[in-house]
Amino acid sequence: MFRLPSFRAGTGKPVTLITFAYWVALLIIAVMLAGSFMLLQQMLAAQQRNERIIGLAGAQRALSQRVVFLANAAGTAPAIRQAQLVEALGQATAEFEANYDDLLDQLDADPFSKARNDPATVDSVLFSAPYHLDYFSGSLAANGWRVASALKTELHPNAGVVGYLAGKERAKLDDVVATATMDGYAALGERLSATGRERLSALLHLHRILFFATLAVMLLIAVFIFRPMAGMIGRRTDQLVEARNAMAYNAIHDELTGLYNRSFLKYRFDKFIENAAARGGGMAVIQFDLDRFKQINDTLGHAAGDHVLAITATRMREASRKRDIAVRLGGDEFVLVSNRCDDDGEIAALAESVLRAINRPIDYEGTTISPGASAGIAVYPRDGERGSDLLMHADVALYSAKKSGGGTFSFFTDDLRREIAARLDIEQQMVLAIASQDFTVCFQPQVSLSDGRVTGLEALVRWLPPDGKFIPPSVFVPIAEKCGLMPAIGRIVFRKAIAAAADWHREGLEFGRLALNASSSELAQPDFAGFLFKTLKAEGLPPQRLALEIVESVMLDDEKTGIAATLRTVRKEGIALELDDFGTGYASLTHVDPREIDRLKIDRRFVHNIDSNSHHAQIVRAVTDLARGLGIGIIAEGAETETELSLLAGIGCDQVQGYAVSFPMPSDNMREWLATRKVGNRNTVPTEEPEASRNQAA
Repeated sequence: MFRLPSFRAGTGKPVTLITFAYWVALLIIAVMLAGSFMLLQQMLAAQQRNERIIGLAGAQRALSQRVVFLANAAGTAPAIRQAQLVEALGQATAEFEANYDDLLDQLDADPFSKARNDPATVDSVLFSAPYHLDYFSGSLAANGWRVASALKTELHPNAGVVGYLAGKERAKLDDVVATATMDGYAALGERLSATGRERLSALLHLHRILFFATLAVMLLIAVFIFRPMAGMIGRRTDQLVEARNAMAYNAIHDELTGLYNRSFLKYRFDKFIENAAARGGGMAVIQFDLDRFKQINDTLGHAAGDHVLAITATRMREASRKRDIAVRLGGDEFVLVSNRCDDDGEIAALAESVLRAINRPIDYEGTTISPGASAGIAVYPRDGERGSDLLMHADVALYSAKKSGGGTFSFFTDDLRREIAARLDIEQQMVLAIASQDFTVCFQPQVSLSDGRVTGLEALVRWLPPDGKFIPPSVFVPIAEKCGLMPAIGRIVFRKAIAAAADWHREGLEFGRLALNASSSELAQPDFAGFLFKTLKAEGLPPQRLALEIVESVMLDDEKTGIAATLRTVRKEGIALELDDFGTGYASLTHVDPREIDRLKIDRRFVHNIDSNSHHAQIVRAVTDLARGLGIGIIAEGAETETELSLLAGIGCDQVQGYAVSFPMPSDNMREWLATRKVGNRNTVPTEEPEASRNQAA
C-alpha cells in the first residue's frame, strides 16, 4: 500500500508532494474501478453466452420433437400433403444439424476431454452415459434425412434422381433415439441453467468482494494518503500563518533588540503627529547614540557590540514610560518618541533617566564595558511638524551634545537651526561643485630629515566656491561624508592628483610617492580598485609611485563591506598603504602588520609641542621604535617648528610633514618647488614660501 512520504516543515516541495499523492490516490481508485468493470463485463458476457446456449439447447429440443413429428406425419399423410411435409422435414433436419454444430462451437465441446467423465459438466451430457447427446443428435439427424429421402423416392420414382434405395420401411425414426435426444437436450438445458446459476452466484459474490475491496482501498487511501496529506496541508497552513505573522512582526521590529525599527517609525510617525495635533499637545523625539560603540566593536568584536545594543535596548525600555515608543534606527542609533510631553523639564528628566540607565557599565565575558551615550531632543510642534524634520533636528541636537563631550543631551535650538541651514547650503553647493569639477588639489611634501630628500607628497582637497569664500576641508568633508558625496569628490581629487603626479614623473621630478586619502565610503565602492587602476594607466603613473592613506577604523573592516579585499587587491599591484592619524583610533597592535601596512603616520596632536610635552615625546619614540622593529616606515605629520624637527630627528623619526617643511601648494607651485630641489637645493625648510601656498594652507 502506498504511504505518503514523510515531510518536514521547511524542506521538500509540498505542492509537488500533494499533487503526487493526489494522483496516486486517483490512480489506485481508477485501477480498482477499471478492474471491477472489466471483470464484471467478462462475467456478464459469459452469462449472456450461457443464456444464448440455453436458448439454443431449448430450440434443439423443440426441433428434435418437430423432426420426429414431421417424419411420422409425412409417413402417414395423404399424397397431396406428403410432399409439403417431406420438404418441412428436410428443413427441420437441416436446421437441427446447423444448430447442433453451432451449439458444439459455442460449448467448445471436445469428445476426448477428460471433463466428459465428470457428471457435472456439459461434456458428460454430450459424450457420456446416460445421455450421449452427441450420438443421439447425430442419429436423429441421419434418420430424419433417411426418412425424407425415402419419401421423396417414393413420391418421385421416375424422377431420375438416385434416392434412398433401402425402402420406406427401413427409413424410419427410432422412438428410442427420439426420446433419448429430447431427454439429452432437456438435461443439457438443466446443466447449462445450473452452470448459469452458479456463475450468477459467483458474480454476485465477486461483486460484493469488489464493492467491499473498493471501500477498503478508499479507506486505506484516506488513512495513508489523504489523512497525512490533510495533516501536511494543515501544518503547512499553520507554518504559513506563523511565517506571515513573523514577517509582519519582523517588518516593523528590529531583529537584534526587539524594538520597533525605522520602517515602523516611518510608517507610524505621521499618525503620532496627528494624534498630538488632535490633542493640542506636544511630542518629544529623543535620539540616542552610543559614544564609544565603534571602539567596542573594533576592540572586543561584533558579538560584544551586539550584546551592548541588546542591553541598551532593554534599559531604554525599562527607563522609559509604557506609552513611549522605543525604536532602533540602525547601528547604535535609537529613538524614543514620547507622547504627551509638553514641558521641557519633563522631557529633560526622561532623557536624563534613560541616559543614566544606558550609561551604566555592562559586563561582557568578564570585561566591563562603559558604552556611554548622548541624546538629542526635538519637540513637536516647536521644532518641526513633519517626522523627517523632527528626526533631522534631533540628530543635529545629538551631534551638538557629542561635540560638547558626550554623555549628555541637548535640545534643538535656533542656533542649531541656522547651522542646519548652513550645512544644507554647503551640501547644495557641493553638488554643483561636483558637477563642474570645482574641487582643486594642493600638495604638501614629505621629506627626510637626514638628507632633505622628498619621500612623498600628500594630496589635499581644497574648495573655493563661486562666492570666493574659502571653505576648509574640516567643514565640508564631514558634511560630504554624511550626505554620501565623498566618493564623488574623492574621484575628482584622485584624477587631478594622479594627472599632476604623472606629469612630474614624466619630467623626471623626484617626489617619492603620491599619498591620497581614501575614506571608507570610497573604498566600499565596488569599482574602486578598477577606477584606480584605470586612472593610473590612463595617466601613465606607475602604481609603485602611489600610496593610499587610510585611518585605523578602515583597517578594522571585517570583510562585510569588501574594503579589506579591495586593500589587498591594490597593495598586490604595488600601491603602498599608509596608516594615517596613528594613535587616535582603536586599532590594536595586531593590525600593525608589515604584510598589510607600509608606513605609519604619527598624528599631529602627538607632534605638536613635543618639545614641551614629555608624554607626547614618549609616545612618538615608542611608535617609532615599534615601526622600526616591524620594518614599517614611519612619518610624523604636523611638524611646525625647527625645534620639533630637531626633536623628531633625535628620536629617530626621519620622515616629516608639516608647515615647518612646507605649506600645501597648488600643482604649479609644487612643480616649481620640486624643480628647485632637483637642482640641488635640499634645505629642509624652503627659504621663501610661495604666496599661493600660504593662501591654500589649512
